[in-house]
Amino acid sequence: MQFPEYRPRRMRKNEAFRKLIRETTLSANDFIYPLFVVPGKDVKNPVASMPGVFQQSADLLVKEVRHLESLGIPAILLFGIPEKKDETASGAFAKDGIVQRTVRRIKEKCPDILVVTDVCLCEYTSHGHCGMIEKGDVDNDSTLEVLAETALSHARAGADMVAPSAMMDGQVGAIREALDESGFESIPVIAYSAKYASSFYGPFREAAESAPQFGNRKSYQMDPANSDEAIREMTLDVSEGADIIMVKPALPYLDIIRRAKEEFDLPVAAYNVSGEFAMIKAAAKMGWIDGELAMMEALTAIKRAGADIIITYFAGEAAELLRKG
Repeated sequence: MQFPEYRPRRMRKNEAFRKLIRETTLSANDFIYPLFVVPGKDVKNPVASMPGVFQQSADLLVKEVRHLESLGIPAILLFGIPEKKDETASGAFAKDGIVQRTVRRIKEKCPDILVVTDVCLCEYTSHGHCGMIEKGDVDNDSTLEVLAETALSHARAGADMVAPSAMMDGQVGAIREALDESGFESIPVIAYSAKYASSFYGPFREAAESAPQFGNRKSYQMDPANSDEAIREMTLDVSEGADIIMVKPALPYLDIIRRAKEEFDLPVAAYNVSGEFAMIKAAAKMGWIDGELAMMEALTAIKRAGADIIITYFAGEAAELLRKG
Protein backbone atom coordinates (compact mmCIF):
# COMPACT_ATOMS: atom_id res chain seq x y z
CA MET A 1 0.00 0.00 0.00
CA GLN A 2 1.23 3.45 -0.89
CA PHE A 3 0.17 7.07 -0.57
CA PRO A 4 -1.99 8.58 -2.01
CA GLU A 5 -4.11 5.43 -2.58
CA TYR A 6 -3.71 4.48 1.08
CA ARG A 7 -4.44 7.26 3.55
CA PRO A 8 -4.34 5.93 7.16
CA ARG A 9 -5.73 9.19 8.50
CA ARG A 10 -9.11 8.35 6.96
CA MET A 11 -9.70 5.95 9.86
CA ARG A 12 -8.50 8.36 12.56
CA LYS A 13 -10.58 11.42 11.81
CA ASN A 14 -12.96 11.09 14.77
CA GLU A 15 -13.45 8.96 17.87
CA ALA A 16 -16.05 6.71 16.28
CA PHE A 17 -13.61 5.67 13.55
CA ARG A 18 -10.81 5.21 16.07
CA LYS A 19 -12.98 2.96 18.23
CA LEU A 20 -14.08 0.96 15.21
CA ILE A 21 -10.56 -0.20 14.36
CA ARG A 22 -9.00 -0.21 17.84
CA GLU A 23 -6.82 -3.31 18.14
CA THR A 24 -6.30 -3.40 21.90
CA THR A 25 -8.94 -2.71 24.53
CA LEU A 26 -8.72 -2.72 28.31
CA SER A 27 -11.32 -4.15 30.66
CA ALA A 28 -11.64 -4.35 34.43
CA ASN A 29 -11.57 -8.11 33.85
CA ASP A 30 -7.86 -7.78 32.94
CA PHE A 31 -6.81 -6.57 36.40
CA ILE A 32 -5.56 -8.01 39.66
CA TYR A 33 -5.19 -5.47 42.46
CA PRO A 34 -2.38 -5.92 45.04
CA LEU A 35 -3.28 -5.32 48.71
CA PHE A 36 -1.16 -5.12 51.88
CA VAL A 37 -2.63 -6.41 55.13
CA VAL A 38 -1.26 -5.61 58.59
CA PRO A 39 -2.30 -6.69 62.08
CA GLY A 40 -4.78 -4.70 64.13
CA LYS A 41 -8.13 -3.00 63.64
CA ASP A 42 -9.00 0.28 61.90
CA VAL A 43 -5.41 0.55 60.67
CA LYS A 44 -4.80 2.42 57.42
CA ASN A 45 -1.19 3.44 56.94
CA PRO A 46 -0.46 5.41 53.75
CA VAL A 47 2.53 4.29 51.71
CA ALA A 48 4.37 7.57 51.13
CA SER A 49 5.92 6.59 47.82
CA MET A 50 2.66 5.14 46.41
CA PRO A 51 -0.15 7.72 46.61
CA GLY A 52 -3.51 6.06 47.25
CA VAL A 53 -1.95 2.77 48.40
CA PHE A 54 -2.18 1.71 52.05
CA GLN A 55 -1.22 -0.92 54.54
CA GLN A 56 -4.59 -1.90 55.99
CA SER A 57 -5.95 -4.10 58.72
CA ALA A 58 -8.25 -6.90 57.58
CA ASP A 59 -11.48 -5.13 58.60
CA LEU A 60 -10.76 -2.15 56.32
CA LEU A 61 -9.24 -4.30 53.63
CA VAL A 62 -12.50 -6.26 53.28
CA LYS A 63 -14.31 -2.98 52.64
CA GLU A 64 -11.86 -2.15 49.86
CA VAL A 65 -12.29 -5.62 48.38
CA ARG A 66 -16.05 -5.03 48.22
CA HIS A 67 -15.43 -1.76 46.36
CA LEU A 68 -13.05 -3.43 43.90
CA GLU A 69 -15.61 -6.15 43.32
CA SER A 70 -18.25 -3.51 42.55
CA LEU A 71 -15.94 -2.13 39.84
CA GLY A 72 -15.78 -5.51 38.14
CA ILE A 73 -12.21 -6.34 39.18
CA PRO A 74 -12.14 -10.14 39.45
CA ALA A 75 -9.12 -10.73 41.72
CA ILE A 76 -6.78 -9.36 44.37
CA LEU A 77 -3.18 -10.29 45.19
CA LEU A 78 -2.60 -10.41 48.94
CA PHE A 79 0.66 -9.53 50.72
CA GLY A 80 0.96 -9.86 54.49
CA ILE A 81 3.08 -7.97 57.01
CA PRO A 82 3.30 -10.18 60.11
CA GLU A 83 3.31 -9.26 63.79
CA LYS A 84 6.92 -10.43 64.08
CA LYS A 85 9.69 -11.76 61.86
CA ASP A 86 12.29 -14.45 62.47
CA GLU A 87 15.09 -16.32 60.73
CA THR A 88 12.83 -19.19 59.64
CA ALA A 89 9.87 -17.14 58.30
CA SER A 90 7.52 -19.00 60.65
CA GLY A 91 4.80 -16.38 60.14
CA ALA A 92 4.59 -17.27 56.45
CA PHE A 93 3.08 -20.70 57.04
CA ALA A 94 1.41 -20.23 60.45
CA LYS A 95 -2.15 -21.57 60.51
CA ASP A 96 -3.31 -18.30 62.06
CA GLY A 97 -0.83 -16.05 60.26
CA ILE A 98 -1.74 -12.63 58.90
CA VAL A 99 -2.43 -13.84 55.35
CA GLN A 100 -4.22 -16.99 56.45
CA ARG A 101 -6.59 -15.05 58.76
CA THR A 102 -7.24 -12.45 56.10
CA VAL A 103 -7.95 -14.98 53.35
CA ARG A 104 -10.59 -16.63 55.54
CA ARG A 105 -12.17 -13.27 56.30
CA ILE A 106 -12.26 -12.13 52.68
CA LYS A 107 -13.71 -15.41 51.46
CA GLU A 108 -16.37 -15.22 54.17
CA LYS A 109 -17.39 -11.65 53.29
CA CYS A 110 -16.64 -11.59 49.54
CA PRO A 111 -16.82 -15.21 48.35
CA ASP A 112 -16.92 -14.39 44.64
CA ILE A 113 -13.70 -12.43 44.31
CA LEU A 114 -10.58 -14.44 43.53
CA VAL A 115 -7.98 -14.26 46.29
CA VAL A 116 -4.44 -14.81 45.01
CA THR A 117 -1.72 -15.09 47.65
CA ASP A 118 1.89 -14.17 47.19
CA VAL A 119 4.11 -17.07 48.25
CA CYS A 120 7.43 -15.65 49.34
CA LEU A 121 9.36 -15.28 52.58
CA CYS A 122 10.89 -11.80 52.43
CA GLU A 123 8.06 -10.19 54.43
CA TYR A 124 8.49 -12.82 57.17
CA THR A 125 12.26 -13.20 57.55
CA SER A 126 14.21 -10.99 59.92
CA HIS A 127 16.93 -10.68 57.27
CA GLY A 128 14.52 -9.70 54.47
CA HIS A 129 15.63 -12.33 51.96
CA CYS A 130 13.26 -14.64 50.10
CA GLY A 131 14.68 -17.88 51.47
CA MET A 132 16.55 -19.68 54.21
CA ILE A 133 20.04 -18.39 54.91
CA GLU A 134 22.90 -20.86 55.18
CA LYS A 135 26.54 -19.77 55.33
CA GLY A 136 25.59 -16.22 54.48
CA ASP A 137 23.66 -17.05 51.30
CA VAL A 138 20.11 -18.03 50.36
CA ASP A 139 19.88 -21.81 50.23
CA ASN A 140 17.64 -22.91 47.38
CA ASP A 141 16.56 -26.43 48.31
CA SER A 142 15.76 -25.91 51.99
CA THR A 143 13.69 -22.90 50.95
CA LEU A 144 11.52 -25.07 48.69
CA GLU A 145 10.12 -26.93 51.69
CA VAL A 146 9.09 -23.68 53.39
CA LEU A 147 7.54 -22.25 50.23
CA ALA A 148 5.53 -25.45 49.71
CA GLU A 149 4.33 -25.38 53.31
CA THR A 150 3.36 -21.71 52.94
CA ALA A 151 1.39 -22.31 49.74
CA LEU A 152 -0.38 -25.24 51.37
CA SER A 153 -1.35 -23.10 54.37
CA HIS A 154 -2.84 -20.51 52.00
CA ALA A 155 -4.84 -23.15 50.18
CA ARG A 156 -6.16 -24.52 53.47
CA ALA A 157 -7.25 -21.00 54.44
CA GLY A 158 -9.27 -20.70 51.22
CA ALA A 159 -6.98 -19.01 48.69
CA ASP A 160 -8.16 -19.43 45.10
CA MET A 161 -4.68 -19.29 43.55
CA VAL A 162 -1.09 -19.14 44.82
CA ALA A 163 1.69 -17.04 43.31
CA PRO A 164 5.24 -18.14 44.17
CA SER A 165 7.57 -15.17 43.78
CA ALA A 166 10.79 -16.19 45.57
CA MET A 167 12.58 -17.16 42.31
CA MET A 168 13.95 -20.37 43.81
CA ASP A 169 14.77 -23.08 41.27
CA GLY A 170 12.09 -25.77 41.47
CA GLN A 171 9.59 -23.73 43.50
CA VAL A 172 6.65 -24.36 41.18
CA GLY A 173 7.20 -28.11 41.17
CA ALA A 174 7.54 -28.26 44.96
CA ILE A 175 4.36 -26.27 45.46
CA ARG A 176 2.41 -28.20 42.83
CA GLU A 177 3.40 -31.49 44.42
CA ALA A 178 2.45 -30.32 47.93
CA LEU A 179 -0.93 -29.04 46.77
CA ASP A 180 -1.74 -32.18 44.81
CA GLU A 181 -0.74 -34.54 47.62
CA SER A 182 -3.02 -32.67 50.03
CA GLY A 183 -6.10 -32.68 47.81
CA PHE A 184 -5.70 -29.16 46.37
CA GLU A 185 -5.09 -30.20 42.77
CA SER A 186 -7.74 -27.65 41.68
CA ILE A 187 -5.72 -24.68 43.04
CA PRO A 188 -3.85 -22.98 40.14
CA VAL A 189 -0.29 -21.68 40.36
CA ILE A 190 0.54 -18.29 38.84
CA ALA A 191 4.33 -18.34 38.64
CA TYR A 192 6.58 -15.30 38.85
CA SER A 193 8.59 -16.94 36.09
CA ALA A 194 10.65 -14.00 34.83
CA LYS A 195 11.16 -11.79 37.86
CA TYR A 196 14.01 -9.39 37.30
CA ALA A 197 16.37 -7.90 39.88
CA SER A 198 14.82 -4.51 39.21
CA SER A 199 15.33 -1.02 40.61
CA PHE A 200 11.57 -0.49 40.26
CA TYR A 201 10.69 -2.42 43.45
CA GLY A 202 11.67 0.29 45.92
CA PRO A 203 8.18 1.54 46.86
CA PHE A 204 6.91 -2.04 47.23
CA ARG A 205 9.65 -2.84 49.72
CA GLU A 206 8.46 0.12 51.78
CA ALA A 207 4.86 -1.08 51.60
CA ALA A 208 5.68 -4.73 52.37
CA GLU A 209 8.51 -3.92 54.81
CA SER A 210 10.64 -6.43 52.95
CA ALA A 211 13.95 -4.80 52.05
CA PRO A 212 16.93 -7.18 52.46
CA GLN A 213 19.02 -6.39 55.53
CA PHE A 214 22.26 -7.35 53.79
CA GLY A 215 23.38 -7.84 50.21
CA ASN A 216 20.82 -7.93 47.42
CA ARG A 217 18.67 -10.40 45.50
CA LYS A 218 20.71 -10.62 42.33
CA SER A 219 21.72 -14.23 42.99
CA TYR A 220 18.11 -15.37 42.57
CA GLN A 221 16.25 -12.67 40.66
CA MET A 222 17.07 -12.28 36.96
CA ASP A 223 19.66 -10.02 35.34
CA PRO A 224 17.80 -7.19 33.53
CA ALA A 225 20.07 -7.68 30.51
CA ASN A 226 18.80 -11.19 29.76
CA SER A 227 15.97 -12.30 27.50
CA ASP A 228 16.75 -15.92 26.53
CA GLU A 229 17.21 -16.78 30.18
CA ALA A 230 13.63 -15.63 30.81
CA ILE A 231 12.39 -18.19 28.30
CA ARG A 232 14.40 -20.91 30.04
CA GLU A 233 12.90 -19.89 33.39
CA MET A 234 9.39 -19.97 31.95
CA THR A 235 10.01 -23.34 30.32
CA LEU A 236 11.01 -24.77 33.70
CA ASP A 237 7.90 -23.39 35.40
CA VAL A 238 5.62 -24.69 32.66
CA SER A 239 7.21 -28.15 32.92
CA GLU A 240 6.66 -28.07 36.70
CA GLY A 241 2.96 -27.32 36.39
CA ALA A 242 2.49 -23.54 36.25
CA ASP A 243 -0.99 -22.53 35.08
CA ILE A 244 -0.07 -18.89 34.37
CA ILE A 245 3.40 -17.42 33.75
CA MET A 246 4.32 -13.92 34.84
CA VAL A 247 6.78 -11.22 33.82
CA LYS A 248 7.81 -8.66 36.43
CA PRO A 249 8.23 -5.67 36.04
CA ALA A 250 6.07 -4.88 33.03
CA LEU A 251 6.94 -1.66 31.19
CA PRO A 252 10.75 -2.12 30.96
CA TYR A 253 10.14 -5.73 29.85
CA LEU A 254 7.47 -5.47 27.17
CA ASP A 255 9.73 -7.48 24.86
CA ILE A 256 9.74 -10.34 27.40
CA ILE A 257 5.94 -10.24 27.64
CA ARG A 258 5.74 -10.49 23.85
CA ARG A 259 8.18 -13.42 23.75
CA ALA A 260 6.24 -15.21 26.49
CA LYS A 261 2.98 -14.80 24.60
CA GLU A 262 4.49 -16.09 21.36
CA GLU A 263 6.37 -19.05 22.84
CA PHE A 264 3.95 -20.50 25.42
CA ASP A 265 0.36 -21.66 25.15
CA LEU A 266 -0.56 -20.39 28.61
CA PRO A 267 -2.05 -17.16 29.96
CA VAL A 268 0.60 -14.49 30.50
CA ALA A 269 0.47 -12.10 33.44
CA ALA A 270 2.51 -8.93 33.84
CA TYR A 271 3.14 -7.09 37.09
CA ASN A 272 2.99 -3.30 36.64
CA VAL A 273 5.16 -2.75 39.70
CA SER A 274 5.35 -0.11 42.40
CA GLY A 275 8.10 1.97 40.80
CA GLU A 276 6.22 2.17 37.51
CA PHE A 277 3.14 3.32 39.43
CA ALA A 278 5.10 5.80 41.56
CA MET A 279 6.82 7.45 38.59
CA ILE A 280 3.53 8.23 36.86
CA LYS A 281 2.00 9.48 40.10
CA ALA A 282 5.00 11.70 40.85
CA ALA A 283 5.16 13.19 37.35
CA ALA A 284 1.41 13.84 37.39
CA LYS A 285 1.66 15.56 40.77
CA MET A 286 4.32 17.86 39.33
CA GLY A 287 2.08 18.67 36.39
CA TRP A 288 4.54 17.23 33.90
CA ILE A 289 2.12 14.68 32.44
CA ASP A 290 -1.60 13.93 32.43
CA GLY A 291 -1.70 11.14 35.01
CA GLU A 292 -4.89 9.48 33.81
CA LEU A 293 -3.83 9.42 30.18
CA ALA A 294 -0.37 8.12 31.07
CA MET A 295 -1.90 5.40 33.26
CA MET A 296 -4.21 4.18 30.52
CA GLU A 297 -1.47 4.35 27.88
CA ALA A 298 0.87 2.30 30.06
CA LEU A 299 -1.76 -0.35 30.80
CA THR A 300 -2.73 -0.54 27.13
CA ALA A 301 0.92 -1.02 26.17
CA ILE A 302 1.23 -3.93 28.60
CA LYS A 303 -1.84 -5.60 27.17
CA ARG A 304 -0.77 -4.85 23.58
CA ALA A 305 2.54 -6.55 24.26
CA GLY A 306 0.64 -9.74 25.05
CA ALA A 307 -0.38 -9.74 28.71
CA ASP A 308 -3.69 -11.47 29.40
CA ILE A 309 -3.61 -10.37 33.06
CA ILE A 310 -2.22 -7.14 34.51
CA ILE A 311 -1.37 -6.92 38.19
CA THR A 312 -1.44 -3.21 38.92
CA TYR A 313 -1.95 -0.63 41.66
CA PHE A 314 -3.84 1.36 39.04
CA ALA A 315 -6.60 -1.26 38.86
CA GLY A 316 -9.20 0.67 40.86
CA GLU A 317 -8.59 3.99 39.12
CA ALA A 318 -8.48 2.41 35.67
CA ALA A 319 -11.67 0.43 36.30
CA GLU A 320 -13.43 3.65 37.38
CA LEU A 321 -12.36 5.38 34.15
CA LEU A 322 -13.38 2.42 32.02
CA ARG A 323 -16.80 2.42 33.67
CA LYS A 324 -17.20 6.09 32.73
CA GLY A 325 -16.29 5.22 29.13
